[in-house]
Amino acid sequence: MDRNRVEGTKHEIKGAIKEAAGKMTGNKTQQMAGNMEKNAGKAQKAMGKAADEVKHRHS
Repeated sequence: MDRNRVEGTKHEIKGAIKEAAGKMTGNKTQQMAGNMEKNAGKAQKAMGKAADEVKHRHS
């Protein structure tokens, strides 16, 4: 499994937690930061998935 998939998942989870905490406390800045980190994690995870598919096809 590509390292980007693992790291992306971590960022996605961390961002979702930040976003939820921001919603609960009414902190829009924290909510937006969490949303951005979550989306960045999704993108990183997608890059890792693509790298895994390339590796798998060339094996």
